Amino acid sequence: MQSSNQIIGITRGLVGAAIGGAVGYFAFGWILNYRLYAMILPGAALGFGFATLAGERNTVNGIISAVLATGLALFTEWKHFPFDADESLGFFLRHIHKLTPVTLIMIAVGSVLAYWSASGNTRSSRHDDPPQST
Repeated sequence: MQSSNQIIGITRGLVGAAIGGAVGYFAFGWILNYRLYAMILPGAALGFGFATLAGERNTVNGIISAVLATGLALFTEWKHFPFDADESLGFFLRHIHKLTPVTLIMIAVGSVLAYWSASGNTRSSRHDDPPQST
């Protein structure tokens, strides 16, 4: 019974990830129109959406969310800034190492935020822990 609840939670989380990811993707494009670079946004919004609808927060949800967030951020970067030599996605993925350090850091931060949101590593999730005696 526990695994079917986990599958339902992951399925709901994936719906939330799709919604959050779409919001993050389009918000990135909108903010880019104002010449601001918010590459953290797609991944973080995806993770927030996943966590909101999944209900349960655990490591599996965090890993799924982080992997999806990394993929979305790379897709977003490619759609807005493909390489001049070849604009294909395959070429872009083979040359990720040529992205600027700021871009790579922002993609990583967005993915970490996605993991953090969906895994439940927040102070508010610790309210069930018993008080520590000193």
